[in-house]
Amino acid sequence: MRNTLDHWEARVDLAASFRWAQRLNLHEGVANHFSFAINDDGTRFLMNPNQMHFARIKASDLIVVDANDPDTLQGPDAPDPTAWGLHGGLHRLVPHARCAMHVHSIFATVLATLKDSRLPPIDQNCCTFFNRVVIDEGYGGLAFEDEGARCAAQFTDPKQKVMVMGNHGVLIIGESVAETFNRLYYFERSCETYIRALQTGRPLRVLSDEIAEKTARELEAYPEQDVRHLAELKAILDDEGSNYAS
Repeated sequence: MRNTLDHWEARVDLAASFRWAQRLNLHEGVANHFSFAINDDGTRFLMNPNQMHFARIKASDLIVVDANDPDTLQGPDAPDPTAWGLHGGLHRLVPHARCAMHVHSIFATVLATLKDSRLPPIDQNCCTFFNRVVIDEGYGGLAFEDEGARCAAQFTDPKQKVMVMGNHGVLIIGESVAETFNRLYYFERSCETYIRALQTGRPLRVLSDEIAEKTARELEAYPEQDVRHLAELKAILDDEGSNYAS
């Protein structure tokens, strides 16, 4: 199978990301989806099959979707309609979003339910996202084509690669699978820290804007952390005899 499928390295990276998203409980049943663009303008992309559990997805299972072809939804391997709507709109309208990961992870979704969904810089991880998050306050129902395009249109600042989807969940974009999964991981960790800090009912120690921005820039320049993170996760899966890369 490996020799008959294109973009094998991206397939393997995505499959590993699905497996770890499930292991870390970032997924929700069979409802969430990841994608990775495979052509220059980003309109053709790899995606998980319709409502297949993250824990079972293999590299060879990933389907190829065309954001410009609505007939994609009619085939035997059609993607979930909301996955096509959200990711199709994103890959059509946001060329720098080569990879996209949408989940309803617990703590990011809690943040999305708050009237004020900003993530304050209360620790180093939270600083990663300082002024780098889009907050969508216009939830319009399931992410079919129009809703997906509405969400995508909000990624106007290339620095902002996270969307807190108000009343919904979170959408993470990036240049590579490793970068995007790493961002997803740390955003959920940051949200957990913030939500648990709120639960104490005690005053928060919020960093200054100057230090938060300085830290965010330092973390953005930190070498190879995302690549090594995913490489280690794949190594663990390999050691366990996982079939993710088949």
